[in-house]
Amino acid sequence: MQTRDDIFNTLRDALVELFELDPERVSLESNLYQDLEIDSIDAVDLIDHIKRQTGKKIAAEEFKTVRTVSDVVEAVYRLVQPAA
Repeated sequence: MQTRDDIFNTLRDALVELFELDPERVSLESNLYQDLEIDSIDAVDLIDHIKRQTGKKIAAEEFKTVRTVSDVVEAVYRLVQPAA
């Protein structure tokens, strides 16, 4: 899971599986809370799923600024990139 496309595809699959969403509803522009109806409990489940997939945890403070699927992709991308 290194490229943004890989991360998006994995994330879309997770959103579909975890929250029984229609894959067509999940795009980079989708707002997690308004478009996909993800609530704060769901967000915790998503953070936990990301941790299991990457072995790294997104800080809750960082996740507070996340609004769209694209924001999550960027947060995970930063998380999995090797330190420069």
